[in-house]
Amino acid sequence: MSGPQVDPSFTALPYERLAEAALQRADALGASHADFRFERVRYQHLRARDGVLQAASDSEDLGFAVRVVHRGTWGFASGVVLTEDEARRVAEEACAVAEVASAMTPEPVRLAPEPVHVATWVSDYEIDPFEVSIAEKGAVLVGWTNALREGAAVDHASSSLLQVKENKFYADLNGTRTTQQRVRLHPEVEAHGSSADAFDSMASIAPPVGRGWEYVVGSPSGDAAATWDFDAEIAEIPELLAQKLKAPSVEAGSYDLVIHPSNLWLTIHESIGHATELDRALGYEANYAGTSFATPDLLHTLRYGSGVMNVTGDRTQSHGLATIGYDDEGVQTQSWDIVRDGTLVGYQLDRPMGAMLPELNEGRSNGCAYADSPGHIPIQRMANVSLQPAPHGPSTDELISRVERGLYVVGDRSWSIDMQRFNFQFTGQRFYSIVDGELGGMVRDVAYQATTTEFWGSMEAVGGPQTYVLGGAFNCGKAQPGQVAAVSHGCPSALFRGVNILNTTQEAGA
Repeated sequence: MSGPQVDPSFTALPYERLAEAALQRADALGASHADFRFERVRYQHLRARDGVLQAASDSEDLGFAVRVVHRGTWGFASGVVLTEDEARRVAEEACAVAEVASAMTPEPVRLAPEPVHVATWVSDYEIDPFEVSIAEKGAVLVGWTNALREGAAVDHASSSLLQVKENKFYADLNGTRTTQQRVRLHPEVEAHGSSADAFDSMASIAPPVGRGWEYVVGSPSGDAAATWDFDAEIAEIPELLAQKLKAPSVEAGSYDLVIHPSNLWLTIHESIGHATELDRALGYEANYAGTSFATPDLLHTLRYGSGVMNVTGDRTQSHGLATIGYDDEGVQTQSWDIVRDGTLVGYQLDRPMGAMLPELNEGRSNGCAYADSPGHIPIQRMANVSLQPAPHGPSTDELISRVERGLYVVGDRSWSIDMQRFNFQFTGQRFYSIVDGELGGMVRDVAYQATTTEFWGSMEAVGGPQTYVLGGAFNCGKAQPGQVAAVSHGCPSALFRGVNILNTTQEAGA
């Protein structure tokens, strides 16, 4: 059976004619490089609370952009009128922007080389969520909140579903032509409750995914891995919330930690993912929490973590949120090492960054350019950055059995990190005490605090493939004007020794 195809309503749009008009005009004006990007991105968001569907919104972003290198510098412009005259006008505007910018550009733009590609790519999903009625999806969300409210500890329950369907056509003067489509889905459900001395919540740990509606309701092909068992998790959440509300406050101090992937993915995102974006490491990007301590002069010498730490960047991983066939500069996507045996060995690159550090990836981009809208210029964005499991590594229970005094961490929550991606603290959904290798009851008011290299250096063991989960987020922010990208981070459960634990209530002065 063939997989999903590019939506015919997209392929019927006149992007090829617009591309030829824009590229011919940019070439005639003397641009040394020109690319054309046509996008249609559809968003749908549903939200329910306490048995009522509260909101359902549907929006679409449609337009095109022309980017040039002209007189040694960048020029960019975009438009929404789908005519050849408008495509030529936008190309002229991009070249005019470059002419103005050339007087302020001390060094000419260089791009890493890339072969020509002519291809169509569609992400791997079974049921297009945009072909499922709002009534059907709303009924699922309402049903989730009703089921949660049957729990005695639950005062209120909320759920939501964010869906994105992204179509892109890319063309450049070299002859690359790519047409792509990808679908992603983010279901959320949360129960809220209170006790005499606390108000708190308990949320699903289901990650957002590059899958379709089958993730929620079941796979037509019978693939169990394609579906999250929301019914089973929702049945557990009220009791988990009740335990959390009556849990004792943690005693601050040094603890060994076993961290579940549902929490660890976020620590990877903030302390490794952003820190190894080369534009941050070079100081070209300083927005949204700054630059990076992991500068290129430390490449192949920086001990990022312990010897069991192996981290890859990957824009090809099945069902990853950052997975695509070709990036927004026409580069075929790849997988590569970022940290190998605890040492920094690579970065995330787009074509300009690849040209700046030609000793990496044989002078080629590794496919990390992305723009979230036709109105935005592509920038270097995060790949699916993942901590690799040990091939024959232990189970989560085996990791817990190695701990005399510690905490088991499940689910993400709040976080804070400094401008260099070095000093940080993270909280979580729930924390369990570990005493003499056995899991105990919940504790609350917990945050773990460290520097990036101390934390990853304290990692004694990573779990096996059976503990690996692909987590992630829809809302990674970067740049000015701000852009948002979705990205996944896979990891196994992992054991960390001697991590500093804060009591958040005490730290707040309460």
